[in-house]
Amino acid sequence: MVRLGVIDIGSNTVHMLVVDAHHGARPLPAVSHKIALRLSEHLEDGRVGVRAISTLTGFLDEARTLAEDQGVEQVLAFATSALREADNGEAVLTMLGEHAGTPVHVLSGADEARMTFLAARRWCGWSAGTLLVLDIGGGSLEMATGMDEEPDAAISVPLGAGRVTLDMLPGDPPSADTIRDARRAIRAQLASSVRPLLRAQEPDTVVATSKTFRSLARLAGAAPSSEGPLVERVLTREALRGVVAQLSPLSAGQRADLPGVSVTRAPQVLGGALVAEAAMDLLRVERLTICPWALREGLILRRLDTLSDAGDAADETDVGGSDTRWISVA
Repeated sequence: MVRLGVIDIGSNTVHMLVVDAHHGARPLPAVSHKIALRLSEHLEDGRVGVRAISTLTGFLDEARTLAEDQGVEQVLAFATSALREADNGEAVLTMLGEHAGTPVHVLSGADEARMTFLAARRWCGWSAGTLLVLDIGGGSLEMATGMDEEPDAAISVPLGAGRVTLDMLPGDPPSADTIRDARRAIRAQLASSVRPLLRAQEPDTVVATSKTFRSLARLAGAAPSSEGPLVERVLTREALRGVVAQLSPLSAGQRADLPGVSVTRAPQVLGGALVAEAAMDLLRVERLTICPWALREGLILRRLDTLSDAGDAADETDVGGSDTRWISVA
């Protein structure tokens, strides 16, 4: 048994997850600590602002203490699209690594898609056949498909729920014309990106991960999170159209009163719904199932695959691309 920690600096939230795990078993969450930062909204002229850096370093100080208190043996700290694209991202990553006590590395969009696909494959199993996985984050949309654990095609498109809201949906609520223009722009950008997925083998099973898809499924009538991860949650294209129509005239405050929509996610749930609807339309998906495992679990599973039968951890083992490494906590 190994106690692992994952620090995930995403575009919406910053999350520290501690799990107990060993090869061949399901990782068991032990401790979770997170904050809602919406990092993509704190970029100033393409740079991560001073206030955001202060919040991040404070969180990582807490995460380092938490890892020590909880007996974590190894920590992976990674960042996604917001820091990947920031002009001062490299300097910020160096600073964050000093506070985390381990280097903070950036995952490429393709690696995000690959690791999320691995998590979904392990959750769904081989009986799912050829798998198509969709994941809407704050800054980007990841898509991957394949019949093995390594996808045949893995794509990342800068159409996250937060980014779309910030760039395309001004106003609270945005006007009908604004929503129509955003819908058109999302589809134009997505249509040119999904060709590798359409050329691949037709999927037997389609799943979606991420808080955005979980919220949309809940709005469409799926079971609440309180019923646990093993309950099947489904989202159909027809139901999603109804959710988009429901959300469009509402302000962020009104959306926050809906089931499954938190106050922090309410401003961007419409943007996420427009992206989800476009993806399902262009990929000709009529129905998808919500998968509770995503990027963090994919990285944990890949790390477990590198452990020996005796449970010994490698000193530094690649789990994604060249920019992603597990580092032992000293």
